Amino acid sequence: MKIRHVVEAQQFTVPMLMELFERTRRMECVVARGGTLDYQNRIMASLFYQPSTRTRCSFEAAMYRLGGRVVSTEHARIFSSEVQGEQLEDTIRIISGYSDVIVLRHSEVGGAARAAAVSGVPVINAGDGNGGQHPTQALLDLYTIFRERRSLDGLTIAMIGELDIGRTARSLTQLLSKFDRVKLHFVSPPELQMKEDILNELEERDVWYSVESDVERIIGSVDVIYLTQIRPGRMSDQQGHSKFSIGRAELARMKPNAMIMHPLPRTIELDKSVDGDPRAFYFQQDRNGLYVRMALLTMVLDS
Repeated sequence: MKIRHVVEAQQFTVPMLMELFERTRRMECVVARGGTLDYQNRIMASLFYQPSTRTRCSFEAAMYRLGGRVVSTEHARIFSSEVQGEQLEDTIRIISGYSDVIVLRHSEVGGAARAAAVSGVPVINAGDGNGGQHPTQALLDLYTIFRERRSLDGLTIAMIGELDIGRTARSLTQLLSKFDRVKLHFVSPPELQMKEDILNELEERDVWYSVESDVERIIGSVDVIYLTQIRPGRMSDQQGHSKFSIGRAELARMKPNAMIMHPLPRTIELDKSVDGDPRAFYFQQDRNGLYVRMALLTMVLDS
């Protein structure tokens, strides 16, 4: 499979996802033996206009494990010429002359697409804007589920939290909609519910979904619980966090083989008492991000 840029979740077909997952499994073996030098002459530019410790470190570790090198900034908006009015497109044209691939996190929805349109090298979207895309997070989320269950068809998943501008939940929804008999429950305060653009896409693809306002209604029937943060001040009912959180009481009502996932960082929506439960997959989820990002880097560098 040849792929130039990784900009949005929608660009991946099911065959592309299966090929990515196979390549990701091979990357697990590469890491187990200490890495490779296959890409020792390649340079990755890590260009982050918003801070993100996990995503940035994951990508940089992925490139180092492949034998490559990294040039990096986590505060591009503060330290770059953009503070003097330089446009993103000009920055990308310049940085693409220094590197073989650019990993970009931008503060504006559509920032990665703008970059890809002018870049001389592949661009990988590491998250753009509130309510934008985060395709690599969605891909590692999907891989985590597939690795455990061996199939994504027939999956029932509850996405819980701040869904209206949650780019991880939005991107994962778009990937899950490509599989058969998937059922999606969106559990959120009404003011933070999944937006109509995503719901309309699901209806066009004839994907089953429900809109819920309390996790208790669905917790015993789902295969995967996917939690996201609800940031302080975004809920009108500040005492209602318990309707969208998982702790010891909720564990007792879940399926014995369910999965609990979270893109992290977490706050009060995921109690630390859950960490020792065998259904907690969020730390494995994070580790899988290294392998998935290694696989994506090889795919764009080999194209």
